[in-house]
Amino acid sequence: MCAHKNMAGASSSHQQVDGERLGIAADVLRHLADPTRLHLLSLLGDGEQDVTTLTEQVAASRSSVSQHLGRLRLAGLVQAHRDGRRMLYRITSDHLSALVDEALGFADHAVRGIPHHPV
Repeated sequence: MCAHKNMAGASSSHQQVDGERLGIAADVLRHLADPTRLHLLSLLGDGEQDVTTLTEQVAASRSSVSQHLGRLRLAGLVQAHRDGRRMLYRITSDHLSALVDEALGFADHAVRGIPHHPV
């Protein structure tokens, strides 16, 4: 993730939060709130994959995976391109990939009872 720091070391992104940024961030988090979509984004963080490959790795039907990918695509969180008869999907941003990894890291601490890192 890119951290914007000022001279005092405080994150300038916290000082410049406005309605538009909050709205976009909330929309992204809404899309991450579904376990299947979160799993798909986690898998796509490792590189491009097609629907068949993704379906083999998640607990959802092919049609459900396709619908979730469609929602993520409409939201601008994944992109797709055709490779012959297959559609390949990829995550659109390293920031999004890092956010997914952080959320799963937080969950890992909670599930395993590991103390969280101090702020």
